[in-house]
Amino acid sequence: MLRKELLELLFEAASIQRWNDHIRPEQFSELDKQAHKMLYAYVLGKIEEADHGTELNWQHLIEGGLFEFFHRIVLTDIKPPVYYKLMAEKGPQLNRWVLEKLASKVPGLNESKPGIISLMEEYLNLSGRESIEKRILQAAHYLATNWEFKIIYRLNEGLYGLEDTKAAIANQIEEHYDLAGVQKLALGKKTSNFLDLVGQLRFQQRWAQAPRVPKTSVLGHMLIVAMMSYFCSLQLNACPKRLYNNYFAALFHDLPEVLTRDIVSPVKRSVAGLEDIIKDIERRQLEERIFPLLPVGWHTELRYFTEDEFACKITDQGKVKLVSSEEININYNYDSFSPLDGEMLKACDQLAAYIETFLSISHGIKSSHLEEGNRQLYNRYNNQVISGIDFGRLFSYFKI
Repeated sequence: MLRKELLELLFEAASIQRWNDHIRPEQFSELDKQAHKMLYAYVLGKIEEADHGTELNWQHLIEGGLFEFFHRIVLTDIKPPVYYKLMAEKGPQLNRWVLEKLASKVPGLNESKPGIISLMEEYLNLSGRESIEKRILQAAHYLATNWEFKIIYRLNEGLYGLEDTKAAIANQIEEHYDLAGVQKLALGKKTSNFLDLVGQLRFQQRWAQAPRVPKTSVLGHMLIVAMMSYFCSLQLNACPKRLYNNYFAALFHDLPEVLTRDIVSPVKRSVAGLEDIIKDIERRQLEERIFPLLPVGWHTELRYFTEDEFACKITDQGKVKLVSSEEININYNYDSFSPLDGEMLKACDQLAAYIETFLSISHGIKSSHLEEGNRQLYNRYNNQVISGIDFGRLFSYFKI
């Protein structure tokens, strides 16, 4: 399922610029917006579970986020008022066209049972009362848009139509006030501050020492790795908890960089023991500055995601146990063990970095940093099978 066409599609969102008819920061890409949206969705979902006792289907939420991501890529840069008018008048026909374009562009999407295209069609054509997962994604969409707009508003004050845009976004957020998380975030307190803080990862560029096209941020990279991990988890027939852990551990894997910034691997490995010191600093920063912004009940899960994030692990009788990927596949692929494929996440992280170098070099924008990184990553993963996934084949798709 995870083939070259799909991997290339994931990165297309990095080239789609948002608010491109307004004065805006350079790094307002669709990829970053979708990543921020999924972090909002995680927070809204966790609050909905805690405050309303709602039982969420997290796999449906993850998949819904993916389907909306695909939908936006295919339709590219249609202005929101036009988009919503088109969807209101020709929604079913437009959805059918999107599905046909996607199926022709990425033919492997229907290989799973049921196929991704089939699941996406069902999601887009959902009628009657919308699922709670879809409501959360809609709210996350408008909240992430509003985060951007508050920056846009300051830069474009007095621009014709700006107040109408402000009112439209506020009205859409109000439509979702039945969700406990929307009400809490409206207070602008600590959980809102957490989402504001992670939003800063939109402005931290990957490979900052090298010119690169398309530019990608740390936050966008986190979503790319999460989506890769989702498809790998499907290939492994992962249990629902394993799929959930893999996706959100990937989505949070670079979270400490909002406090430490990106410290490139050559620097980490330059002095013996330095990597361990950096890890300890990151752990303390998380405990002191990020976890206090979130409910205490979430801390255990976030530690599970962010500590030893690239280790394969399970929980057994309340204790975290490091295991091999093979052991997870054979013995622990059950929700009760809360399995997490850290080795696979590491490979997805490195594959995303490798594709970042490939795309820029293919566009003719290269440097010694990119070329050396490309070469080292390919040599490291060529012919490698990790957690049952043939990563050697995935890397070979982008060999220069």
